[in-house]
Amino acid sequence: MKKLILALVLVLGLQQISLAQKTLKVWIVRHAEKDTSDPKDKDPDLSNAGAQRAEDLKKELKSQRLDSIFSTDYKRTKLTGFPLADITGISIQTYDPSKGAQLVKSLKTNAAGKKILIVGHSNTILELIEAFGAKRPVPTIVDEEYDYLFSLTIKGDKVEVKTDKYGSKSKVE
Repeated sequence: MKKLILALVLVLGLQQISLAQKTLKVWIVRHAEKDTSDPKDKDPDLSNAGAQRAEDLKKELKSQRLDSIFSTDYKRTKLTGFPLADITGISIQTYDPSKGAQLVKSLKTNAAGKKILIVGHSNTILELIEAFGAKRPVPTIVDEEYDYLFSLTIKGDKVEVKTDKYGSKSKVE
């Protein structure tokens, strides 16, 4: 009986080690360009350029076979992830941008071996990257920058961040 219990503990321990060694892959983007024709609109749709960028994001990530897409509860973030969600059949899950660290903690604990897209805002995506345990790959993201695509590879406590651009070049002055 002691040997059986010892074997069971060993197997469970190895499973935990195996889960800890699985790589979590996360892509983080800012929402695409928003429609600014009505300055009073706090939750605008995407502009035509933004809709094209969302299509570009779909083209960029469609071969990755994502498991989940997370977005804040704004039209512009959801619409950025929608084309990709539509072709993959994934439902977009919303998260509170003020609780990004909680999302990160949950993903690090429960999503080992998964591929995730997170759509956020210029003032939240760098904080998400830091919450995963990496350094900011760029100092800041200005209002006119929409083309960053950050890819994070998380294995245990090691986090690698790669910075790319996608779609049309942003109109940064």
